[in-house]
Amino acid sequence: MLRNNKSREARSEAARTHRENLQKNLQRRLEAARQKGDEQLIRLLEAEANYLG
Repeated sequence: MLRNNKSREARSEAARTHRENLQKNLQRRLEAARQKGDEQLIRLLEAEANYLG
């Protein structure tokens, strides 16, 4: 049982880290799009951010 709990915790931690990395990457992309003034890309990235929640 203890092994299953550790495995589940590891998967949960990996999922959390993955989601954080996605959000950080998205923020960097959004900042770059804003600096370029690319309104279409900004809208797409904002929609992606809403999807990720």
